[in-house]
This record gives sequence, structure tokens and C-alpha cells, in this order.
Amino acid sequence: MSTTNKAVEEAKAPGPLRQVLAPIRGRLIAAAMLAALGSMLTLVPLAGIAHIAGIVLDAVGRAGGSMSSTATMRTDIAWTVVVSLASVFVGMALISAGELTAHLADNRLTLDLRMSAAQRLSQVPLGWFTDRAAGEVKQAMQDDVATLHSLSAHFYPSVGRAAGAILISVVYLFAMDWRMAIVALLPFPGFFVFLRHAMKAGGANMQDFVTRLGRINSATVEFVNGIPILKAFGTSGRAHDSYRDAVDGFAEAFVRFTRPLVSAMSHAHAMIAPVTVLGVVLAFGALFVSVGWMTPVEVLPFALVAPGICAPLLLLHTLLHDLGSATGAAQRVSALLKTPVLEPYAGQPQFPGHHEVRFENVGYAYGDGYEALSNIDLTLAPGTVTAVVGPSGSGKSTLARTLLRFFDPSQGRVTLGGVDLRQIPTSHLYRSIGFVLQDVRLIRASVSENIALGRPSASRQEIEDAARAASIHERILTLPRGYDSVVGVDAQLSGGEAQRVSIARAVLLDAPVLVLDEATAAVDAGHEIGIQSALSRMVKGRTVMVIAHRLDTVMHADRIVVLEGGVITEQGTHAQLLARRGSYARLWEKGGYEALPGADVSEVASC
Repeated sequence: MSTTNKAVEEAKAPGPLRQVLAPIRGRLIAAAMLAALGSMLTLVPLAGIAHIAGIVLDAVGRAGGSMSSTATMRTDIAWTVVVSLASVFVGMALISAGELTAHLADNRLTLDLRMSAAQRLSQVPLGWFTDRAAGEVKQAMQDDVATLHSLSAHFYPSVGRAAGAILISVVYLFAMDWRMAIVALLPFPGFFVFLRHAMKAGGANMQDFVTRLGRINSATVEFVNGIPILKAFGTSGRAHDSYRDAVDGFAEAFVRFTRPLVSAMSHAHAMIAPVTVLGVVLAFGALFVSVGWMTPVEVLPFALVAPGICAPLLLLHTLLHDLGSATGAAQRVSALLKTPVLEPYAGQPQFPGHHEVRFENVGYAYGDGYEALSNIDLTLAPGTVTAVVGPSGSGKSTLARTLLRFFDPSQGRVTLGGVDLRQIPTSHLYRSIGFVLQDVRLIRASVSENIALGRPSASRQEIEDAARAASIHERILTLPRGYDSVVGVDAQLSGGEAQRVSIARAVLLDAPVLVLDEATAAVDAGHEIGIQSALSRMVKGRTVMVIAHRLDTVMHADRIVVLEGGVITEQGTHAQLLARRGSYARLWEKGGYEALPGADVSEVASC
């Protein structure tokens, strides 16, 4: 497709807001029409009051009329009252019907969006979650959907009510007298003139305002996070100055942004204040009466109806202003629903017959183009332990995550038992591969449910045995409700304790393939020996990949692979690598604490 044709197609594509609301658009339009019609009917009593006033004044002018004319007047008044009351009740019923229609449509939309988002997230690569804070997902699934609720449930009926009230009022005034109608509506074009000026005034300083707001947010985070260090070194005055400068800069930008905006908006609102419109109507009404164009009673409908246009017009302005936030919410929800998913397996699913793992010419590049892995050829034989070492950023964790299918390789493939991981159903894959990672994720459920996440059918005894193996059983018993304590509610676990729960989960799963990515990174020294012992028992007879920085923990591995810059530079046993006098040997000779080329020194020192 040519660039021109592509641009045309993109221009024709519906915006995110229209796309999100498409399934319920018909219902929302119906809701707006019902509300508009209902709003029109509720204004009938104003015309009824003007009509009754005309009847009464006409009767007063013809004082001494016959009994029949008096009876006719009473009948007209009675019918006017009946029609007015009936219109009010019918109008209220139609408005309620519009609100109900919109809310029912919103219920369907909210359910569909959250179900679609949950279904989509269940298919995305697990690595997608490691690159995002939980708050981002929560904002799209909860906060942004709630914002769309305000749009779908309230925006359309409100717009219908406001538009209906304005339309029927304008039509009624022109029907009464077109000259007076034009005069009564004169303040409203002035409102739009001042409103346009306000938008220009606000837009001129908007970028500076947003920039300053971003600076104060950054300064606040830096100040709070740096408090311990600042106190330790006695440099709090300089930090306060930086934060104060950011606050002062934001205050100046805020004044520049709001002063012209507030001034213009105050003039705009003054133009369509009910007292302003009423004053115009009375002034020109008196003039028209004095020249004989109208009678005093004919001015009454304009005095009653024209000021009533102000509130619906301001409501429309507010609703259209709020539409911007809904558009942003729709963009985020739409982006979430378009999140790339794992490549589905083609044809019939396949199941591995054994537990050999192979990386065949595997390469992986992140979204920004950074190539984390390149031409990786590696075999993990069943019943062996393969350790992967290397500097920080060399691709060790990325390699492990391709085996866990947190994401698929950009090139090549990873197989389990000769079957491409993409051909293995996810449920079977994660029963075959257990893992313990540095980033521990526990769900908001009981401790026992967290441990049994991979085997929900496990008995309490099996769960407790797994916890004992991970040296976390005694700590769990101290919780308010023991194994029934809920994580995040009455089970507040430290990073090391959460890691041990994760290890217990892997012990219970008893998978034939095991991936350990710095499994004891967050564990204190008092429990590390016990956990290492548990892991040693757990790896027996399994296909194991171990990611490690401390060489003394993997020296007895069946194979040690050295990764540097995303490629394998050395592999072999501990003795073989020492004999080659390469990077591994140099690191070992320095006590295992010197960083390989490109390593983060602080990371190695922490070992």
C-alpha cells in the first residue's frame, strides 16, 4: 500500500472513542433522543404560564364580559394546566427512560471492556507485565473504564437534555416573535466570542504549565527518595532549594496559565448569566412595547424562557470540556485491547515426549531495537544443571525468560522435548516448567493459595511440606491465620519471605524443568543455607537452568555458560573454563567478585 493510500486509510479509521463506544452507539443515541424529547416536554409549563397570563390579562381588559366568556376562560386555563402537568410527567418519564437506556448500555460496555481486557491480558507475553507497573494496568482496566462510565452512562442523556431544552426554547421564541427572539439571543454569540478567547489564552501557556508540572512531580519524587541520604550528609538545604525552585516555577506558570483564562471565562459566563439575558429582554421589551410592536403580555414568554437557555448552554460547555478526559481514557483502553499477544500455536497442539531443552539460533531484540540475544545455540540435557553467568545486561535473564515463554524469540526457536514452545498449550507448558525469579509476584489470596498456584488440587499437607522445604513454614505459622492469612491483608511478607513462598510454589509444582534466576537474591544469610539445601534436593533428576552471579554457587554445575553482550563466549565445566584462562577464569582467580567486562560493580560487590 502506498504512503498516500495508507494515510487515507488511517484518516478514515474511527478514533479510539468512537471505536470503544461502537457496540452501544445506537443505544446511546436513543437515550439522547429520549432525554431531548423529555426535556422539551418539561418546558411546556413555561409556555403554559405565559398562555394563562395572556388569558387572564385579556379577561381583565374585557372586564364585565358575559358568563359564557368567563366559562370559556376557565376551561382554557384548566386545559392549559392539565396539558402542562401531563407534559411534565411524560417528560420526566422519557428522561428517566433515557437515563435507564444509557446505564444499561454502559453496563454492557463495562462488562465487555473488562472481560475483553482480561482475556487479552491472559494471552499477552508474561514479559509484558515485567515492563509495566501494576498501576498502568489498573488505570486502564479500572480507572479509565470508570471514566468511560461517566461518558456512556451520563454524557449522552445530559447532552440530549441540554440540546432539547435549547432547541425547543429557540423554536418557541421565534414562533412568538422573530424580532424579539433575535434580540433575546444576542448575549449568546458574545459567550462564544469570549469562550474562544479563553481557549486561545489557555492554549498559549499550556505547554509551559505542563512542563512545570512535570518538573515539580520529578522534584517531589527526588526529594522524598533522597531524604535519608540528604540527612546523612547534611545537604538538606540544597535539596530544599531545588524543590522550592520547582514549586516557585510551577506557581509562576500556573498564574500565567490561569490569569487570562479566568478573566476571559468570567466575561463569557457574565454574558449568559440569567440576569444579563433577563435585562436584555426587559430593556428591548420595553422599547418594543413603546413603539407598538408588542404588548406587555407578549414580552412575558421571553422573560420566562430566554434566561432558561443559560443553564443548558453552560452544561453543554462543561460536558464538551469533560470529553477530553474520556478521549484519553478511551485511547489507553484501546491500546490495552490491542496489546500484542503471544503467537498462537498453528494446527493441533503438541506435547513433549521428554524434557530436553534446546535453544536453536535464538535471538531476541527489545522494542527499542536493542539486541539482547544473538545466535544462541544451547542444549539442556535432562537431569543436568546448566548455569548461566555473565555481566549485568549480558542477557542472562532474557535467555531464561525465552524458555519460560515470557516472550517469543525474534529469531530461532526454543524447544522442549523436540516441540517448539509455541506449539505447546500454555497450561501444559507451565506444568512442565517451574521457575523461581528475582521479581517475586504474589497474588492477593491466602498464603496456601499462593503456594498452590501451580497445583490448586494440592492437599494442605503437601503445601506445608513444600513450605518446610523452602524454610518458610515456621514464619507462616506466626501469621494471624497461618496458611489462611491473605497476602497484603493480614500477611505482610518481606522480600525474602515472599521469595521463599515462591520457592515453595516451585517445590510443590514438582515440574521436570526448573529455571532459577537468582533464587536467593532477596533471602537473608540466615535462611540462604537452608534454601540452597532445598534447591539442591529439588534439582535432582530435573532439567535445570540456573542464572547466577556468585560463581561459588554454580561451580558444581554440569555445564557453565558465559554470556557477554548477548552471545555465548564460553561454556564447559568449572575445571574446563579455568583451564581456558578466559573471562570466567579471570573472575574466579580474583575471588569471584570482580565484574566481567561491562558488569555493574555494585551488583558484584553485593554478592
